[in-house]
Amino acid sequence: MHRNLFVYLLITVLVTNMIRVLPVTLIRRRIENRLIRSFLYYVPYVTLAVMTFPAIVEATQSPVAGAVAMLAGVVAAWLGLGLLPVSLICCACVFLIELYI
Repeated sequence: MHRNLFVYLLITVLVTNMIRVLPVTLIRRRIENRLIRSFLYYVPYVTLAVMTFPAIVEATQSPVAGAVAMLAGVVAAWLGLGLLPVSLICCACVFLIELYI
């Protein structure tokens, strides 16, 4: 049992380090391709969205409340509001929707 655990941990460490070290060691010059540069530019935003979206919808008692709050937050952020006003608007939306549903 313990031997399998160490094997799993070793594989996890190797895979994690390969993902982080290989790009740094293999790509030494500036990336000139516009498609690859734009892809790499948006990777953090897409990753954050993929991790956040399910939590937003499932954190509330009603998935409708989460979806409406998310839409309100997107609109508020699109209009240029900061992080605190956007989060307050989202919380207010969830509170009001769950109060009346």
